[in-house]
Amino acid sequence: MTAFALAHLRPGAPHPEVFDYIERIQATLDPFGGRFLVHGAEVEVMEGSWPGTVVVIGFPDMARARDWYASPAYLDILPLRTRHVDCDVVLVPGVPDGYHPAVTAAKLRAAAAG
Repeated sequence: MTAFALAHLRPGAPHPEVFDYIERIQATLDPFGGRFLVHGAEVEVMEGSWPGTVVVIGFPDMARARDWYASPAYLDILPLRTRHVDCDVVLVPGVPDGYHPAVTAAKLRAAAAG
């Protein structure tokens, strides 16, 4: 099942180390089948507030997403970003083929009813 790395970035002033990180990240993703789905796009806030931008990277599955984040290659470049960009990062599994939200609603109703 597809998995995603989501990052909410609140960058400060541009820094050369961040540029290096961006130049080098793809090489860390390739061995794990990771690819950018959203990168550097302007967000259109529909509810609440969202200071900054969002990055979405897709992976074939959660195991590969976790392995990428913990890989020596990624850990080597990670400080280039974390020293200069305030960021929240999560890994999240996608939904399986055939997913329907009404099934989730039914489970939630049953759980709430006790």
